[in-house]
Amino acid sequence: MKKQHLAWLIIWFIIWTLALFPAAGALAQETLPPAHEMAGFTHIPQQWNNCGPATLTMGLTYFGVPADQSPAANWLKPNTEDGNVSPQQMVDYVNTQLPGTTRALMRVGGTVERLKQLIAADFPVIIEAGYDPEPERLGWMGHYLLVMGYDDGARLFKTQDSYLGPNITYSYEHIEQFWHHFNNTYIVLYDFSREQDVLTLLGDDADQTQNYLNALEMNRQLALTNPNDAFTWFNLGTNYLALANFDAKGYEYAAAAYDQARNLGLPWRMMWYQFGPYEAYNAVGRYDEVIELARVLLNEPGTSQHIEETYYYAGVAREGLGERDRALANYQEALNQNKNFTPARDAINRLQAAASGG
Repeated sequence: MKKQHLAWLIIWFIIWTLALFPAAGALAQETLPPAHEMAGFTHIPQQWNNCGPATLTMGLTYFGVPADQSPAANWLKPNTEDGNVSPQQMVDYVNTQLPGTTRALMRVGGTVERLKQLIAADFPVIIEAGYDPEPERLGWMGHYLLVMGYDDGARLFKTQDSYLGPNITYSYEHIEQFWHHFNNTYIVLYDFSREQDVLTLLGDDADQTQNYLNALEMNRQLALTNPNDAFTWFNLGTNYLALANFDAKGYEYAAAAYDQARNLGLPWRMMWYQFGPYEAYNAVGRYDEVIELARVLLNEPGTSQHIEETYYYAGVAREGLGERDRALANYQEALNQNKNFTPARDAINRLQAAASGG
């Protein structure tokens, strides 16, 4: 009972205060054209489990990259059964593997207005959002969309959708609803010569720490309005986790927020895509819970067994329990699923060096 009371005290604290730093004040909004559409993209239908690489490549065709999803897929997900590519992996691919001067950055807490600003300035934007398209109704999953136009009169965004096809429109309300499922995460593509333009447009969100603070405050306000939205609580956890380097209490707040999200009910595929609960629970010593969460996911057939992050965070938990050999086995399996997954390789090297006295 005492533990339950403590959890509720933490939850109360999360939604009524900002424990780390205050969010920045709102900036004056510029006047945008009532509609704008970018041209120069080539639509690419996604191959199996290839939404991320296909959507990223569609965005890159604007900069002259060939319309072939294979190069991105080969680096981002060498195992075709891998059901997830994270936004940060996509950014890393552009910034470290792609020749030329095209660059990418990722931010969270995006808004309809921010999408319009970027599109009006001719910056391709990729968003990650919840997805359950008709008519298949395959159940909730994550999906990337390349956003390349908007129309205020119709209140529609125009997208390149690797699953449904070219020039698919979504209402502003639809984007707001489903983008929220992924902390309103967005990737901006730009030529290096325009980097300062991007940062100026982003305002205080150009600073990554302030960006997470702003997203934290956005979701705190949403939790006050609707405390029964599981995605809002998940986002609170994700934003507290990103800020935990500045205050270790962030891990505790993140774990409590993730607990609340899980109590309210999340889609069963949620942790195909977002791994914050693993990281937060490991940070506060809840290793057995991480292992159990991983085990439940791995018991699902098909794609669930091919997500490298599941094995990696289970390895972190095994290491926390002092089970070095089992940790190494988990890290190795993460590398087996994705040979380019650096955290697993780094963990193996660290444990092997420690064992050899290095």
